Amino acid sequence: MDRIDDKPRCFGSHSALYADYHDKEWGVPVHDDRTLFEMLILEGAHAGLSWETVLKKREGYRARFWNFDVARVAAMTEDEIAAALADPGIVRHRQKIASTRKNAAAVLEIQREFGTFDAYLWGWVGGAPRLNRPSGFTEIPATSPVSDALSKDLRKRGMGFVGSTIVYSLMQAIGMVNDHHAGCWRFGQDLGR
Repeated sequence: MDRIDDKPRCFGSHSALYADYHDKEWGVPVHDDRTLFEMLILEGAHAGLSWETVLKKREGYRARFWNFDVARVAAMTEDEIAAALADPGIVRHRQKIASTRKNAAAVLEIQREFGTFDAYLWGWVGGAPRLNRPSGFTEIPATSPVSDALSKDLRKRGMGFVGSTIVYSLMQAIGMVNDHHAGCWRFGQDLGR
């Protein structure tokens, strides 16, 4: 594949959309509940698909799910679920769409219990990103003991599409872990802690 530029990256150098995500979002700490919910849903949609496919549908997800308004998504009707299943702007997978509503309801419960979804998620890493400093792409893990435990807790709270690999990807996406490897131009940078 052709590269879009000469920057060394962990991934995404073949696509401007993917490279932009890598360069500006991946590993950068996120503390906004709406964005955290968005990434939870997008990472669940990612199961079995490429992340680039999901990124290409991101605007469709924002439109379909009211810009990831948690309360509004939790209140989706069966007719709205059916409309989502017919929407080519998102991944049309019945269980993934149903889990979006179910996960929104669970996030509302988490917000009631912890004050924010942010406080709940970031509590799993003591409020600060974990810097793994892998030497190369093959050293970036797919799961961790924290993602295992967080996945188990999210499932216990009724969420779907939150297996440990998906949860670890979420943790990377929202900056709970920084896995930029030594060959990446973002390696060792302060990503907003």
